[in-house]
Amino acid sequence: MPAKKKAATKKPAAKAAPTKRAMSDDHKAALATGRRAGRAVRDYLDALETNKPKRGRRRTPESIGQRLEAIDAELVTAAPIKRLSLFQEQLDLRAELETLNDRVDLTAVEAEFVTYAKAYGEAKGISYTAWRGVGVSAAVLKAAGISRSATS
Repeated sequence: MPAKKKAATKKPAAKAAPTKRAMSDDHKAALATGRRAGRAVRDYLDALETNKPKRGRRRTPESIGQRLEAIDAELVTAAPIKRLSLFQEQLDLRAELETLNDRVDLTAVEAEFVTYAKAYGEAKGISYTAWRGVGVSAAVLKAAGISRSATS
């Protein structure tokens, strides 16, 4: 009787180690430009939001100071629950007073936005109407080279 041959057992093939591809300098530059453009657009939109006028009568440092003095006088005789709300109003007014003069100078962020907005908008498919919808002025869009005829 012939000897039985052992069935050859195959070892599973080892997974090939993924090859690391080096990024080309052009690709790295394109990524850096994209990050710069995204940052410029984000910073400008954030600045617009921060400087957006609020509804109602505009407060001045003098009017805030007058209200703070009135609160100080009311705190002396106020009931505990009223004192709580007055104290919170006082905190809010002091915070507002500190930020009142911290207006963002839009010129630097606007210049950066104008540099990158067109390419960013084209890459992301953002229309003129969308830019206007988030508060970017027509003059800034014109300076950036974004026209009304751009993808509505």
